[in-house]
Amino acid sequence: MTIYVGNLSFDAEVEDLQHLFGEYGTVRKCSLPLDRDTGRKRGFAFVEMAAESDEQKAIDDLQDVEWMGRMIRVNKAEPRPSAPRGGRW
Repeated sequence: MTIYVGNLSFDAEVEDLQHLFGEYGTVRKCSLPLDRDTGRKRGFAFVEMAAESDEQKAIDDLQDVEWMGRMIRVNKAEPRPSAPRGGRW
């Protein structure tokens, strides 16, 4: 399971997220996607932890908590819907 963290401060760095989620267990992977055109952070992140129980505890504890001046959203990441390929409608 991967955790989606939304409404992040644009000042947040990967290390900040690793520290925050590290309080709940071992962080396996953390990413802050960048906008393709501008190279700026997009205001959300994905965090993967070593144990699902740690992930659920982090989700439960951090949902709608103020962090770095923003009320963050923390929930289970949903798979991105696949877009139709090729052709026109």
